[in-house]
Amino acid sequence: MPFELRDHTADVAVEAAAPTLSGVFAAVADGLAAASCDEIPAAGGETIEVAVDAQRPEALLFDYLDQLIYERDVRAVLPVDHEVRIEEPSGGRDEWRLTGTYRGVPLDRVDAREVKAVTYSEMRLDETDAGWSAYVVFDV
Repeated sequence: MPFELRDHTADVAVEAAAPTLSGVFAAVADGLAAASCDEIPAAGGETIEVAVDAQRPEALLFDYLDQLIYERDVRAVLPVDHEVRIEEPSGGRDEWRLTGTYRGVPLDRVDAREVKAVTYSEMRLDETDAGWSAYVVFDV
């Protein structure tokens, strides 16, 4: 997998790497799903679109993960199987833009733990020689 769950005091952290910025965002989101339950159904659930804008990539990652937690709470689904596309500011637009999809597995089909929030605590998003890496702590 392109992510690993890391113990972090009373919280949980996700460390991820991918060749692209879009890929590392999707990997962290997949890590959020893995932190939420032990087993994700291979099928079922509807495809849901998501879009987020922010001033910088770190804020975009935070806002995206926060949106996924909100979607879980409002739609009563576990967002899994994330597909992400990141657009850098261009053409007079001064914000980074994320568009993507996820498969929303109904919460009554999984034994989910509550991940309360994404935090900026120790968050990092770095471009590396191999692509991108991220580290995100979630409040559980």
